[in-house]
Amino acid sequence: MVKIRLQRQGKKKAPFYHIVVADSRSPRDGKIIEQLGTYDPMAKPAKIVLDNEKVEKWIKNGARLTDTVKALIEKANA
Repeated sequence: MVKIRLQRQGKKKAPFYHIVVADSRSPRDGKIIEQLGTYDPMAKPAKIVLDNEKVEKWIKNGARLTDTVKALIEKANA
């Protein structure tokens, strides 16, 4: 199964995330299929950059969203 989820980057105590499409069996920071955007929780306010066309394409192809990514997408589109 393919999931749209977060991949952690950044230094210790300074997280930065990539929003990626990955196989559900691969590790959190392992091999990805495609990068869809970024999320920077350290910025005030938090910065979300997202390619909505790619997200829609992957959802139509059957990719599942994690709860966190679903919330981020709703927040970005609001």
